[in-house]
Parts: sequence; C-alpha cells; structure tokens
Amino acid sequence: MSKSIEASIVVVDDEPSIRELLVASLHFSGFEVHTAASGSEAIEVIEKTEPDLIVLDVMLPDIDGFTVTRRIRQEGIDAPVLFLTARDDTQDKVMGLTVGGDDYVTKPFSLEEVVARIRAILRRTREQVEDDPIIRVADLEINEDSHDVTRAGQVIELSPTEYKLLRYLMDNEGRVLSKAQILDHVWQYDWGGDAAIVESYISYLRKKVDGITYTDENGETRKVDPLIQTKRGIGYMIRSPKSAPGA
Repeated sequence: MSKSIEASIVVVDDEPSIRELLVASLHFSGFEVHTAASGSEAIEVIEKTEPDLIVLDVMLPDIDGFTVTRRIRQEGIDAPVLFLTARDDTQDKVMGLTVGGDDYVTKPFSLEEVVARIRAILRRTREQVEDDPIIRVADLEINEDSHDVTRAGQVIELSPTEYKLLRYLMDNEGRVLSKAQILDHVWQYDWGGDAAIVESYISYLRKKVDGITYTDENGETRKVDPLIQTKRGIGYMIRSPKSAPGA
C-alpha cells in the first residue's frame, strides 16, 4: 500500500550531497519533494509546484536565499520557509525572519531535526489556515485570538514573555528545545544575558501550568500531571502524559 503524501516540499541547496540526503530523508518521512540547485531555479520550481513548505539554503551561487524569499513573497507566494545557514550568526537569523522566513537550521544539522522543524512549521501554518485559534496539549489550552490560557478548566495568568515561551513549547510538542533555541525564538535575538533567564522562566511556567490542583469525580483534590519536562544537558519540552485530568 502506498504511503499518503504528508506535504509537498521544495529543497534548495547547491551541494548535491546535501540535496540527496534531504530528499531521501523527506521521502522516507512521507513528503513529496522537488529540488533546485540555485536561486533562479528555486523561483521557477516554487512557482511551478506551489509547495507547502520550502527548505532554502542561504548561500546559493547566484541569488542568495534571502533574495529568493523576498521575490516569492512579492509574487504572493506565502509557503513557509525553513532556512539552512552555514553560520550560527545572529544577523543571518534576524535577516531570515525579516524577509519572511519561518525558522532556520544551522549546518551541520541532523536530518531528524530538519524533519521535526518542518512538521512544527506545518502544524503552526495549518492551524492558522484552518482558523482554529486553540492550541492544545492534554488539558492545557491556548486561545491565540484572546491569549487566554487554561488548564483543567482553570484560567492561568501569564506575562507576555511567559505566554511566548509556553506557545513555543506547545508549537513543538514532544520535541526537546535547547536553551539557545528558546532564547532565539522567545527573546527574538536581542537578549544580552545568559541562558539562566530560560531556567528562570521555565520555573515560573512550571509553577503556573503544572502547579494547578483540581477536584476529581470523587470530590478529592489532586494535582495535575506535569507537562513541562527537563532533558538534562539538552533542554526543555512539553509533552502530554499518558493520562490527563479531564481527558
């Protein structure tokens, strides 16, 4: 039985070995893949195939990835873009988001990370297209329209930064995020301190999200199962427990 296509993706990279690895990994993961080896070819392929997502190298032999993104955005193509950058450079990341990119991966990268990033981006964009303002992990809900946050039916009051952090964790449910990734996405590349700020805000979130008590069907007071997890030496993640109150 043939596997159903999860999404259509255009991979743009001038290095044949990287293109081949990405194509093989994405095909295996259930994606339809088209490729391009230059910026000008990328624009042609993107216009022709109308993909669900574009994996785009920043450094290309003719037109760089940022210029490609500007041009397709000017033409009304709004497919999300995951940049591949050879340098872990803040200016590259800021530029990528400024021109309409959605995320980035620094070379060398793991294929598993690329697939995880792609699925996280597709999840976010498809939720927006479907106009469903609710993001859920177990009994934890965020309403993107009102910015209300609830768990086990109880309202949780969050600061703007706590909200951004929780939203980022929930967008990447089941995936470990490093402190560097969290700093980049939540503090938008302008935080001048160290990663200790992430630990502090994770602690704040835990108290508010995982510190809730509720009354079960027998009238007994119970504490909700923890959703926010620490992977020591790696980072943090949010994941549904096997059973959640009210589920």
